[in-house]
Amino acid sequence: MAGVNLRAFREKVKKHRKGMRAFLTRTENHPPRRLDAMVAEIDREVWRETDCLTCSNCCRKMTPTFTDRDVKRISKHLGMTGAAFRERWLYRDRKGDWMNRSQPCQFLDLKTNMCGIYEVRPADCSGFPHLTRRPMADYMQWHRQNLQYCPATYRMVERLRERVAAMKAG
Repeated sequence: MAGVNLRAFREKVKKHRKGMRAFLTRTENHPPRRLDAMVAEIDREVWRETDCLTCSNCCRKMTPTFTDRDVKRISKHLGMTGAAFRERWLYRDRKGDWMNRSQPCQFLDLKTNMCGIYEVRPADCSGFPHLTRRPMADYMQWHRQNLQYCPATYRMVERLRERVAAMKAG
């Protein structure tokens, strides 16, 4: 498993993002046969090659949505009330969701790329980058967003694009 070179990753995203996003939109509107099965296979390949601890770009550049259940679990773990947790670390966005006030995430150890609350982290974090959400066509908007932050998502889209092209050619 190779580490993530974030500089090279950002360059690839800059060069290919527009085309990959367009591909995801086309795939969302006209899903190929067996899309979910294809992505499940690609997901296994991608995670054999991806070590999140060499990256942590999601924790550095994004914020999870904190559900009430997340706030309750995390605040209990930290020995504080939910209200105190929200006041210290969260804000409500325009949609009314609870989000981190700061980036990178306050629970990310910047030296090790490890999460200080990993065992009780928000559900949004534990499911990220949501590659296996089904049906896949219903979650393309997430992948359009995440491919610029997550090398695993980028690789998944890259491989999916290759396989769809091969299906059309074959």
